[in-house]
Amino acid sequence: MAIAVKLDDLLHERRMTLTELADRIGITLANLSILKTGKARAIRFSTLELICAALACQPGDILEYLPDAVADEREAA
Repeated sequence: MAIAVKLDDLLHERRMTLTELADRIGITLANLSILKTGKARAIRFSTLELICAALACQPGDILEYLPDAVADEREAA
């Protein structure tokens, strides 16, 4: 995937568990886990907003575009 999710890094920096974040923002642990592992295919802006508010960060702190991954995916296809 060309978009990397850096939620795990932010949680570590904030000394917060995924369970604690799930409780704070009202999202199921299972759905947050899917996002954290990079298996999510989409994220709602409202969810992104809640995560950013809880972690005091910007969307770019959570999501990163990896241009080399795009080229790798196209070559594999």
